[in-house]
Amino acid sequence: MSDEPLDFEDGGETLEVRLDGTEGRLDRALAVALPELSRARIQTLIAQGRASRDGAPLADGSAKAQAGLHRLEVPPPVAADPRPENLPLNILFEDADLIVIDKPAGMAAHPAPGSETGTLVNALLHHCGASLSGIGGVARPGIVHRLDKDTSGVMVAAKSDRAHAGLSALFASHDIERSYLALTRGAPDPAKGRIQTLIGRSSSDRKKMAVLRSGGREAITDYVVQRVYGAPRKPGATPLSARVVCTLHTGRTHQIRVHLASKGAPILGDAVYGSGSPAAPVKAAIARVGLARQALHAAVLGFVHPVTGEPLRFETVPPVDMRALEAALEDLE
Repeated sequence: MSDEPLDFEDGGETLEVRLDGTEGRLDRALAVALPELSRARIQTLIAQGRASRDGAPLADGSAKAQAGLHRLEVPPPVAADPRPENLPLNILFEDADLIVIDKPAGMAAHPAPGSETGTLVNALLHHCGASLSGIGGVARPGIVHRLDKDTSGVMVAAKSDRAHAGLSALFASHDIERSYLALTRGAPDPAKGRIQTLIGRSSSDRKKMAVLRSGGREAITDYVVQRVYGAPRKPGATPLSARVVCTLHTGRTHQIRVHLASKGAPILGDAVYGSGSPAAPVKAAIARVGLARQALHAAVLGFVHPVTGEPLRFETVPPVDMRALEAALEDLE
């Protein structure tokens, strides 16, 4: 689960301006230099990781401007009026203030270039009608966090403004229980640990996230290897694959995918961060079951209801494609 922004898509524009470091506060300096953007818009772009100086991500619009070439990635506009669509929803819980669903892989959370229809927002607009909260903006009513389009699992959306404000506060303070199930190439070593890094836009590919030495935002993931597949016969060798449970303490864009890849155990089926090919038996298992996405499922979501104060916790099993892959991986043992 993530409380992060849209990925930068083709069709946006990159604005460049050189500052000399005497202009004072960064967001104000950029607003003066780029009058086509409001200061509030610039603050949003900075918060979304879309601003950089000499290739290094910028994270604080209130900081003093420094000399260098500044770039802002401005995503293309999306429809301001997403339309209701009668799409099936697997509803786990619903009351007057919020709705919890088990999102299928392949469904985007909200409209974006390339996914203007068929999103969770479109489905919620049909299901909830005028009751859906609009605090998140007209393009993302009710959405307080997101899962990547090809990640399945539990999501919550607000139906009232008070629930939207309360849920946003819980995500901002990381006072949410979030656990994910991943199937990985090889296995992270050690079998249990914490990954604590800075994550921000990659300097080599601004559409990707990366572990950074400086800049970016703190990202913390605890992980446990629950099971290995194709156990090695030689001491020190790596299993062919593993089932890994990850618990998020922050919610950065692609956090689990980046963190597991940084441990040398990228998620199976991840076309962005899964550099290299899995072992031949694992590759054959993926082809046999037809997995066409990263094998990542948001299995657990727990929080205190922001209006009633009731403790809520939801847990779902992975969808059929991941279960089929697990069964195929078990045959490797």
